[in-house]
Amino acid sequence: MPHPPDDVRRAIAAVWRLEAPRVIGRAGRLLRDIGLAEEAAQDALVAALETWPRDGMPVNPAAWLMTAAQRRALDLLRRARLAAGKAGELGRELDFLHAAASDDQAEAVDARLDDAIGDDLLRLIFTACHPLLPPESRAALTLRVMGGLTTPEIARAYLKPEAAIAQRIVRAKRTLAAARIPCELPPGGQLRARLASVLEVIYLMFNEGYAATAGDDWLRPALGEEALRLGRVLAGLMPGASEVHGLVALMEIQASRFAARVAPDGAPVLLLDQDRRRWDRLLIRRGLDALARAEALAGGAGPGVYTLQAGIAACHARAARVEDTDWPRIVGLYDALDQLAPSPVVRLNRAVAVAQAYGPAAALELVDALGDEPALRGYHLLPAVRGDLLLRLGRFAEARAEFTRAAALTRNGREHALLMRRANAAGTPGPSHPMDPD
Repeated sequence: MPHPPDDVRRAIAAVWRLEAPRVIGRAGRLLRDIGLAEEAAQDALVAALETWPRDGMPVNPAAWLMTAAQRRALDLLRRARLAAGKAGELGRELDFLHAAASDDQAEAVDARLDDAIGDDLLRLIFTACHPLLPPESRAALTLRVMGGLTTPEIARAYLKPEAAIAQRIVRAKRTLAAARIPCELPPGGQLRARLASVLEVIYLMFNEGYAATAGDDWLRPALGEEALRLGRVLAGLMPGASEVHGLVALMEIQASRFAARVAPDGAPVLLLDQDRRRWDRLLIRRGLDALARAEALAGGAGPGVYTLQAGIAACHARAARVEDTDWPRIVGLYDALDQLAPSPVVRLNRAVAVAQAYGPAAALELVDALGDEPALRGYHLLPAVRGDLLLRLGRFAEARAEFTRAAALTRNGREHALLMRRANAAGTPGPSHPMDPD
């Protein structure tokens, strides 16, 4: 394979990072096999690496990749059917699809393959969240293949070793292939049974967009926006599901801050330092409306985990100034969240809220109690939060050590620089604002 010039290689990498999940989703509709869909998409990427440096970038790179993957998927499907002796049975169907692909008649293919979900990526997410797989494997596979997250990013999201996550993904692909699970929308009853796993995947996709695990950028807005889009589609598909609206509410409100979370030079801007005039009021209004729907649908059952988190985000969104934030209410919402879904990360975030509501000394006791939590070993926000609290208590040398330790643990370049600045500035005059508690 010829080596493309660096500028073309970077352009291909950027397009692929954005479009790979959709390309896999389209191939999956044809092949009904996640592993083969990945293969078809990778073949499209190889074709781009061979063709674009020679012929130039296409006018619509995403459409080019989609068409190339679709043609490769049809070739794979034809071979499989020929090997199975079903050429006559499916010949006309394949000819129709191949002609549609060749003539760029995407609408014809969509009409033939369409179902109630109307979205390639969301359809494939429901497939990967099949109950045949353990819940943790469903999410890992979906985040890797459809969410475009790397194995280290998924491991960070679950606070698990990378090797364990890699094994889950490989086993999940093998299990679905062996069981011949089709890549299609499940029947109505099964749709709701898979909902919790689908929501978890969309939630983790958004989180990676909101705070990137690694790389040189603090945010990955395109990934966050894609997760929000999927959430909106899902809300239209399942309008009576409270937690779908709860998740959409959370993402709408959090997405409203994207522009304010990054300084002009790309440096992170923490929640309490943000210019709230830059928050997107339309997204906040949409989020608050979705939160009201979620709470109404929950009824006597009470809010779920996403609705509670949306409630926390809403407390910030409703506060015109930092000092107007209802921190005691946020503490109470974290209490409810920890009762419903106990987690050391929830308790760490609660400690940040306690510091704002009741002072750093009370919060430090809570953080120190989390020091032996196995799940938080290697989690950079634990020493980062501890550093904040020590700084506010005037224990500057200890604060510097904690910020330095946190910087060594993060793999995000922007976050590393932020933590090192805080370490170097510990003890000098100026405000001390915690890492984002929500």
